[in-house]
Amino acid sequence: MSDARLSESYPQGEPREVRLKRMKMRSMRRGIKEMDIILMRFVESDLDRLSDAELDLYDAVLGQNDQDLYQWVSGQATPPAALASMIDRIAGR
Repeated sequence: MSDARLSESYPQGEPREVRLKRMKMRSMRRGIKEMDIILMRFVESDLDRLSDAELDLYDAVLGQNDQDLYQWVSGQATPPAALASMIDRIAGR
């Protein structure tokens, strides 16, 4: 995976409230239902408490395809090092 995919662009200077709302929508409207459920559980418990740097990392996670993301979160595959801490947090590890 290239670094470009890890730093997917999002609106710079976006107010935090708008950013959180956008991220919540992206979390619940995925390609597969399993990821909707997993990410919405994470959003409901953790999203509001994430720092700006952690939000950047979560934005990068949201830019990944669901098949890879599901394998990483479920422990079936090793996530890229740059995303590993957020994947572990989402998975509740």
